[in-house]
Amino acid sequence: MNETVKDPVCKMAVPATSFTTDYAGIHYAFCSAQCKQRFLENPHLYVGVPGHKAPAQQGKKIIKKRSLMLAELLDEAQARQVKNALLEMMGVKEVCIEGSAIEIQYDLMQVNAEQIADQLALVGVQLGGDWTDRLKLAFINYLEECEVGSLEVSNKNRCH
Repeated sequence: MNETVKDPVCKMAVPATSFTTDYAGIHYAFCSAQCKQRFLENPHLYVGVPGHKAPAQQGKKIIKKRSLMLAELLDEAQARQVKNALLEMMGVKEVCIEGSAIEIQYDLMQVNAEQIADQLALVGVQLGGDWTDRLKLAFINYLEECEVGSLEVSNKNRCH
């Protein structure tokens, strides 16, 4: 019989043998390497301590927005490829690409900047040329806004 458990990061039901780790004497399983990595970086965001619920257990979200400026425009096919690659990531809520600007909204409880930068590097390799360096440089030189504890972000987005 295959036992299922709840991934403490994304709350998905997963096999108890999926991407496992033991923490503080408790066995945890995850839906993906991404969720396992997020958990291992800050386990008490997800499981708390006796008598105190963790932010994830309280349903908190930490929505971040990064605005990247590219030195060179992506063509339509490249923009679609970048957008789809980012939206495949758990926790990435919205991606808008207009001209040389890329806006990414994501839940820091599910995905972090390093994971997004790694995904941009992978899609840069697929695009060829020096896109890996261009995307990484744009990500490093970002403008950031942060809204904590709310799923709603101001309507200043250009994508709507």
